[in-house]
Amino acid sequence: MFIQTEATPNPQTLKFLPGRDVLPGDPMDFRTPEAAQASPLATALFTIDGVTGVFMGGDFIAVTKDDSDWSHIKPAILGSIMEHFMSGQPLLVDGAQDAKADASEDEFFEEADQEMVEVIKELLDTRVRPAVAMDGGDIIFKGFKQGTVYLHMQGACSGCPSSTATLKNGIENLLRHFVPGVEDVQQI
Repeated sequence: MFIQTEATPNPQTLKFLPGRDVLPGDPMDFRTPEAAQASPLATALFTIDGVTGVFMGGDFIAVTKDDSDWSHIKPAILGSIMEHFMSGQPLLVDGAQDAKADASEDEFFEEADQEMVEVIKELLDTRVRPAVAMDGGDIIFKGFKQGTVYLHMQGACSGCPSSTATLKNGIENLLRHFVPGVEDVQQI
């Protein structure tokens, strides 16, 4: 098994591409060892000193580290990923998909804004999420209130030095152009 690695705009995050499907459907973000219990692979990665986050997308695993040197932890990460896929273990434990599906219940917006929110979500899904997935991350719609769109950044996007520029210069401009009524984009 050959696993490729790619740099991301976030110097603390590397993207690992095992050459096979990782997590079909919506991605998952694990920011703590406790959250990682939903995935045997994420659990294994969190046992490596220096790993502070694991994000799984359709065909990649993005791993975020602390101030450790990549040359010290990258071989262990590659070994854990290879061992997991060779073992045939499931990526998620039973019930983890259900917990992931409940995340949309946390959204907030006025009922009168339903149509506008659907346009915002469509733009995020078709134009923004594919681009940030290429960088090892994801952006999730959280809410809309009084002209402000609230988004949650995951994976390589979380804590990335260029995330503010992505939000303001990219996403905010896109949404303001296509959705009258959007005035601002904020990260939560």
